[in-house]
Amino acid sequence: MAWNNKPRLYGIKNSNRDYSNPDTWGKNQFNSSFPVALACYLHDKGMKAVYLKADRKLKPCTDHIGIGELFKLDPLGNDIFFSFESQYMPFQKFVIGSIPRNDVVIQNLVDNSCVCSLEIKLTALPDNSTAMLSDNKFGAEIVIRPDTIIYLACSIIESFSNSRDGLSKFLGVAENEIDDWTEAKYVIPHVEKIRECIANIVDEKNDTQKPIVMEPVWKTNGKSPQLADNCLDVFVWSNFALLNLFLPEKGKVVRTITRHTRSMIWLYKMLLDYCNNGQFNGEAIIDELSYNTKNDKAFSTNGSRTHALMDCDELHSPRILKAEIKNIILGGGQLLLSPERRFDAIIYNSPDLFK
Repeated sequence: MAWNNKPRLYGIKNSNRDYSNPDTWGKNQFNSSFPVALACYLHDKGMKAVYLKADRKLKPCTDHIGIGELFKLDPLGNDIFFSFESQYMPFQKFVIGSIPRNDVVIQNLVDNSCVCSLEIKLTALPDNSTAMLSDNKFGAEIVIRPDTIIYLACSIIESFSNSRDGLSKFLGVAENEIDDWTEAKYVIPHVEKIRECIANIVDEKNDTQKPIVMEPVWKTNGKSPQLADNCLDVFVWSNFALLNLFLPEKGKVVRTITRHTRSMIWLYKMLLDYCNNGQFNGEAIIDELSYNTKNDKAFSTNGSRTHALMDCDELHSPRILKAEIKNIILGGGQLLLSPERRFDAIIYNSPDLFK
């Protein structure tokens, strides 16, 4: 079979996934592979991704970033390698144990260097919280993994050129005042101070913010399973923009540690341990500072909240048409897809059951 007749995804020539293998088209792999192909397609059309950033006061702001700038290599060049579910080894020196795997690591085949690492969140627009609103109020729910907080901490450490002293100046506010980090009652009185420390880092290092999460959105007609005509686009969160998803509001009285607040505490403790010890044990911090809440995810933020942070023309009307999906999934790849057989989806798509 000629290469151009094989199942494949646009732009992904060199990767650690074999798209002729049906297993590669399963939900978990497709949800990270397809977004990379979508980004390559966006690049080929001369479009940039929407870049979600934060200003020095953590106010959200919207920019654009070229896919070549995002990947740090020509997305359609011969030197780029997409390593899915891989470790970003430049961050290994910051952590005790193994650096977690990330959704995709971009490698340069010329020297085998790792040049970019991204978590990928393929999200539906609208989510349940915004589906009954008008199109220009639609939002997408985003779920962030605990491992992403480890990568977030590493990205901040890197912005200080690996200088423990430079970073430690911003972290002393709550360092010696918490008797037991595992007990919420000792930590809650210092939440505002912890937030202030992180906000001061954003103010000082704002020009160093970098991409950390790629969030493609796929839009449907309200809650229906039908894709909107304008249905696909790519958003990218910088490390500082991501803070707006989980940092508590300035001055807000915190009485309990929610998942969002816990993520901030994790981040602070990782940075603090790095300053004190030269490395941090992200896995242990996440495990020990659970505050009686499961660690299956760091947090989730629904579309009512993300809309305000992502609001732009591309959110209202994504630029890639549903008619263009056939230009991204190639060689009959769609025939290898294995969607979840959800009972509620089957009932929803079988209206004849209720006649």
